[in-house]
Amino acid sequence: METFLLNDGTKIPAIGFGTFQIPADGSTYTAVKQAINFGIRHIDTAVAYFNEQEVGQAVKDSGIPRKDIWLTSKLWLQDYAYEDAKKAIDLSLKKLGTDYVDLYLIHQPYGKVPEAWQAMAEAKKAGKIRSIGVSNMTPAIWQKFVPQFGSLPSVNQVEFNPYFQQQPLRAILNPLDVKVEAWAPLGQGNARLFKEPAITALAEKYHKNAGQIILRFENQEGIIVFPKSVHAERIKSNMEIFDFTLTAEEMAALRRLDTGKGMHNPDDPGVPDMLKAYDVHAND
Repeated sequence: METFLLNDGTKIPAIGFGTFQIPADGSTYTAVKQAINFGIRHIDTAVAYFNEQEVGQAVKDSGIPRKDIWLTSKLWLQDYAYEDAKKAIDLSLKKLGTDYVDLYLIHQPYGKVPEAWQAMAEAKKAGKIRSIGVSNMTPAIWQKFVPQFGSLPSVNQVEFNPYFQQQPLRAILNPLDVKVEAWAPLGQGNARLFKEPAITALAEKYHKNAGQIILRFENQEGIIVFPKSVHAERIKSNMEIFDFTLTAEEMAALRRLDTGKGMHNPDDPGVPDMLKAYDVHAND
């Protein structure tokens, strides 16, 4: 599996498997086991997905050594106060059934973000986390919080697809060697994106489907991707992007699809209040 080198010296698999909105009714366990069986070694979850336990069980039951699977989870904003964050990190480890996670992220960048970062940095020093990062940070949010951190994030997990290529953000992150991770790398199944002539023509040329062209474009842009699916054939096909290479002209054509706009705007002033109403510990 191809990897990218993070700015803290760790290597992260370039493609993974996302578990957002897969319910914890056995579906997450089955999907993660399938992904691992197909060769995926990078699984992304979060406390706010309510499926950490099934993810951890699937990893354990896979028979693959823990050291060979990259496991990501995320801290929710109701736990950003320093003491709460320390407890939440330990709770995630308990639910996942592991002594450490490979990557732990600040999921939503609002509230006591610097306190959360301090707790995560200490957990990293203690060996509970290998790499730490952030999620949903726009340029404005990045400039607000990251200068208060004692270290740089290794990744920023944000919305990214050919329609929303995060160019202003990448202009900040690239010089710092902070990698972008793409949530919704396939535009959450946007039918219009999958019918773009620039994409369908390449799919025909390379005997691939539109999703594979999109994921290959993102990979060649240096973006870490983890598409989600509960369908075995789709999980398998999403991995099959390393047997062809898009040319410079083809990459340029796909870059021109960028609209500069996404589905979610983290800078919207109403977002923090909406997220604060979400209780991730309701069933704990």
